[in-house]
Amino acid sequence: MLAQRLETEELMDDPALPEATYREVLADLARVNRATLAYRPTLAFLERALAGRDSFRLLDVGYGQGDMLRRIAQWAEANGKTAELVGVDLNPNSAVVAREATPAGLPISYHTGDYADLLGGSWDVVVSSLVAHHMSREELVLFMRFMEAEARAGWFINDLHRHAVSYSGYPLLAWAARWHPIVRADGRTSIARSYRPAEWPALLAEAGVEGQRIERYFPFRLCVSKTR
Repeated sequence: MLAQRLETEELMDDPALPEATYREVLADLARVNRATLAYRPTLAFLERALAGRDSFRLLDVGYGQGDMLRRIAQWAEANGKTAELVGVDLNPNSAVVAREATPAGLPISYHTGDYADLLGGSWDVVVSSLVAHHMSREELVLFMRFMEAEARAGWFINDLHRHAVSYSGYPLLAWAARWHPIVRADGRTSIARSYRPAEWPALLAEAGVEGQRIERYFPFRLCVSKTR
């Protein structure tokens, strides 16, 4: 059933989802990120893309609870880099939840809206995590074109690998961890909506991207990047 990418909506994307439920879902998604080592690929990319830079301006598209931005802020401080971190998310509830979860003093600002509204923002890097599979093919191609044009040092897509083992095993992990029912259901949908390595070259070619890297990270992450 995973031979073709699934095209369907996820429960968390329902605009009618109550704020309290959305808050619980984002909290558990942050736990999923920690459990599945989701920050590691993005930080490895930043090590490459920002080597030799003392400061940088970063855009995170689809920040959710803001946990990736908080982890990047920690990384920047530990590496002696001055960071200006900006997040943009279509769901207005994300900004409320992310601000509540973010300690005062971190160089992070959360915005609601479309990433296209931030065109010309002088970004050094543009990143996203678990966002690409939520997009249609056309939306993903447009997003890559935006990143290719806007990111001076490079860009990074951190997403899932559509794989039978993760698809079969995720329900067991989600049940054992007692994650929210929506997180349990959406997890399998997310895996089925994600891409396989052989599918990315055609997407990148359509977006006009050359010189990219397509890499697998344990467990079942598939990441695409470009550095200048």
